[in-house]
Order: sequence, then C-alpha cells, then structure tokens
Amino acid sequence: MNRKKRYVVKRSGISKVNHGNRLETYIPSGKAVAGPPLGPQLGQKNINIAAFCKEFNERTKEYKEGIPLPCRVTVNTDRTFDLIINQPPVTYFLKQAAGIQRAAMKPTQEVAGKVTLKHVYEIAKIKQQDPTQSFLSLETICKQVISIARTCGIQVVPKLDAQEYGQFLEERKLIVEEQLKDLQAKKEARMLRTA
Repeated sequence: MNRKKRYVVKRSGISKVNHGNRLETYIPSGKAVAGPPLGPQLGQKNINIAAFCKEFNERTKEYKEGIPLPCRVTVNTDRTFDLIINQPPVTYFLKQAAGIQRAAMKPTQEVAGKVTLKHVYEIAKIKQQDPTQSFLSLETICKQVISIARTCGIQVVPKLDAQEYGQFLEERKLIVEEQLKDLQAKKEARMLRTA
C-alpha cells in the first residue's frame, strides 16, 4: 500500500502528520488479553499490551462481562495511548431488547424479533452518549436505530403483548434450529467437495 506523506505547516517549520497511529476495534468488556486477536493488533501499533489490557479491563469493569465495545485507540509517539470506549453497538441492544441470539438470515423475508418504540427511544438515549453521536438529535438517532432494526430483521411495533411474543419466540427458536442445520449441511457439503 503506497501512502502519501502529509505535512502540517507550523510556525517553527514543517512536521510530519502520522496517519497510521489509530486503531478501531471491538473488544469484549473485561476480556482484554494479550493473546490474539487483540495482542497482535496492539503490537503492530507499538503499544504496551499489558498496560492497555489492564486499563481497558479496569475501565470496563462496570459492564457485564463479554459485551462487545467499540474502541478507538490513538497511539502517541512515546508509546502511550488515548483510549476512547463507546457504548455497545445498536445491534447488541436490539437483540437484547428483542430477546434473541441471532438476527434474521434473510431480513426482508423473515422477522427475527420485535421491539417497541419505547425500546428504540431508550437505545437512542444510550447511543447519544457516544462522542460520534453526541451532535445528532434524538430523533435522528431513533431513525438510525429503526433502520438498523430493519437490517437485522427486527420489527418495530407500537406495543407488544408478552404472551403473544413469547409464543412467537418459541416458534422462532424452531426456525433458527432448522436454519442452523441447513448451514451445517452446506458447510459439510462444501468440505466434501474440497477434500
């Protein structure tokens, strides 16, 4: 990859701007370890891996363990780093609110789960705390959450009946099991072709 060098003009002269000092990744809360996949990513950026893992785990101890957190790491020239931890992704919140493990495999053709408008509003309020979303209005963030729900096959409804939704989830569990069996059969067939 051929990158052009960019320079910033200062009063005292010209200094080089380093664009290769950022890392954006998802790290499970409380589970930052020096092993793959995180360790090699940090090693490439010349970050002290043990210090990073310790700081990340300390800052995410109030989260339930294993929640995927989007992180932005900026590496300074003295091997120190600035760590920005955002709220979990919208898909995580939507799946939790809908009570499902997997989104729809064919989102336009099937409904994986349902959430209410109140769920959408609460998710939008949480996501508004992110630095990248803080300048957006709550209405705009709600529209984003609804469109993400559509891509996951999650239907947004005004109200939900608990018994009816429980029955829907039981039926959905059977459909998901069938889909997983089909996927496994396709993987096995592919392995037989390549062997």
